[in-house]
Amino acid sequence: MLGRTYEGQNCSVAKTLELVGERWTVLILRDVFLGRRRFDEMADNLKIARNVLTQRLQRLVEEGVLEKVAYQERPERFEYRLTDKGLDLWPVMITLMQFGDRYYAPDGPPIVVTHKGCGGTMDAHRICTTCGEKLTANQVRAHAGPGAIQEAPAPASALAQTGRP
Repeated sequence: MLGRTYEGQNCSVAKTLELVGERWTVLILRDVFLGRRRFDEMADNLKIARNVLTQRLQRLVEEGVLEKVAYQERPERFEYRLTDKGLDLWPVMITLMQFGDRYYAPDGPPIVVTHKGCGGTMDAHRICTTCGEKLTANQVRAHAGPGAIQEAPAPASALAQTGRP
């Protein structure tokens, strides 16, 4: 089994993989970008062991990718919100999604990302195909696409809403 670190490598890719290279971490980030911020929402959607989810969320909080914010006092409950550092991973997540759509979605994309402003779709460079605006995470919305499985729940909300007040 491979270790979690790439000691001795002076490489930004290796350092980033130490954080996001484990498959559950990328899927957790996908869920947060889709608006699933609460532990139970993520656990239910991912079908992940609760201890694994706890460990991955804790690491993302420690690394400053997510912040843990109380949304209820009694009993105390938390949600996980993207920080600026976490939002910087949005282009990576979009590129992974577009790659998967191109090579592994024969029935069409399971999720379609559209511009909140005009409803246009996004090209490979994250430019709106309708109005030409360069899109950011907070300017788009995710919808079930033609390749979506009908029984699966649709994305929880807009892609990459930070949940910030």
